[in-house]
Amino acid sequence: MRDPEGSTGTSRGVALVTGGSRGLGAAIVRALASDGFAVAINYASSADAATSLRDEIVADGGSAEVFGADVTDEAEVADLHARVVARLGSVDTLVLNATGPQPMIPVAELTWQDLLDQLVFFAKSPVLLVTEVLPGMKERGWGRIIQIGSEVVELGAPNQSAYVAAKGAQLGLTRSWARELGEFGITVNLVAPGWVPTERHDRVPASALRDYAKDVPLGHLGMPADVADAVAFLASERAAFITGQRLAVNGGNTLS
Repeated sequence: MRDPEGSTGTSRGVALVTGGSRGLGAAIVRALASDGFAVAINYASSADAATSLRDEIVADGGSAEVFGADVTDEAEVADLHARVVARLGSVDTLVLNATGPQPMIPVAELTWQDLLDQLVFFAKSPVLLVTEVLPGMKERGWGRIIQIGSEVVELGAPNQSAYVAAKGAQLGLTRSWARELGEFGITVNLVAPGWVPTERHDRVPASALRDYAKDVPLGHLGMPADVADAVAFLASERAAFITGQRLAVNGGNTLS
């Protein structure tokens, strides 16, 4: 197993997880910490949740630190990267999980700004973060970039065309970067979850969850740990020959 130069307190290196304080992000943080990564938990506003998660990981013998930053802002991303490197070491694995509001907007009411609002999270933020970590990954000849996408690109969810378009752009970036960065030992992949309930779905009627699950070939909803395990696999040496791929974690919901 590789021991990246500059890592602290781990044989697996440093992983930065954006939007890592809650939901899928928190599950990903737990999985990577369990696998031996020193995890940088990024949050935008949930400082208490991020700190609680850090304390949980440390109590279990893992390594983690919290880093507040708006990952859609150029200056804050540069500062975030500098702080992570100073406290934990160079970033070996970057998990692009941060997201924002996903309003339902019929196409008749859609504006260009609505689309830009989604692209900020799923195109601008990944570009800012990748360009920060890339020099170090190239220098070491090793890296993992993992985007958290969505099944909506395949399903074409109605009234969410701005979100779907931005998630499609995210997949395009993943594939292009995989071809460009492969020669440097850097893999780039995307995990595309289905509807995996987290705390942000607390107000969703139980009937809606049941209706969705009925169409899933496995017959039930997924859990955050299902997504986290897929990310942990792609971050591992076992996935060394996998790049440019979209891994659906949705119980077969997008089978054609």
